[in-house]
Amino acid sequence: MKMNFQALIVSWKEKIKISLIGIIYFVFSIANTAYASEPKPWQMDLQEPAGIIASKATDLHNFLLVIITLISVFVLGLLVYVCIKFKEKPNVKPSKTSHNTLIEVIWTVVPVLILVVIAIPSFKLLYLTEADKPVDMVVKVSGAQWYWNYEYPDEEISFDSYMIAENELKENQKRLLDVDNPLVVPEGTRIKFLITGNDVMHSFFVPSLALQVYSIAGRVNEIWTEVPMGKKKYYGQCNQICGVNHAYMPIVIQALPQNEYKEWLKEAKVKFANVKQTNFNKFALLDKKEIKEIK
Repeated sequence: MKMNFQALIVSWKEKIKISLIGIIYFVFSIANTAYASEPKPWQMDLQEPAGIIASKATDLHNFLLVIITLISVFVLGLLVYVCIKFKEKPNVKPSKTSHNTLIEVIWTVVPVLILVVIAIPSFKLLYLTEADKPVDMVVKVSGAQWYWNYEYPDEEISFDSYMIAENELKENQKRLLDVDNPLVVPEGTRIKFLITGNDVMHSFFVPSLALQVYSIAGRVNEIWTEVPMGKKKYYGQCNQICGVNHAYMPIVIQALPQNEYKEWLKEAKVKFANVKQTNFNKFALLDKKEIKEIK
């Protein structure tokens, strides 16, 4: 009986050990096979940042969250203290104090210091996002009701990107997020986006890459981002209410290794060879990747 009991204990220990190894392996395999940046069910935090701008923006967000939490806790504590200390019973005769120089100096100087502390990383991030940085490629994005048009001025190709209907989804394609023609870019690349519109106002929004730009007809807005190394999909959506099909114009940026990108580019030049180039806001690229409008 004793031997059976010991054998049972050993058996359970082995099962627990195997289970823990399996759980650890599963967690690491999920972490290593995260090929997409997308909204998750019940997600409470920001999407995982990709690239230097998104990382800096997330750091600033977390820093501000700490500051606003400390301020909120301090104000709440102060309110509770005042409510208890100055309630009616122990203070039958109310104080007639109208001014306190020290308190007035403190509540003027401290907020100014807090704003200065916040301003330093904010200005650094704003300077980083300026569109005059050197880039590796340029992509023109045009918003329309209700799809996106992507144009590669260097390669002279252009194509439309529509959401895949629910009844046409294939395995591993995401409802309301996947498209027929994603915006394909090489990994480890700095990209400048030229954003314009064909009709009403849209918004080119890819949270994991910190892209958020309005597309406005007759105007070209600029923004750049860094696509990190790794084959991955980055999902976004138009977040500007632009009409009845506003919810059905998602954005998919597909990052590929250089060799796969070159293969895609060869196929794209054939596939989209008959796509008529628009005369609206054509651009020529100079050697230094500067942008010059051709009227």
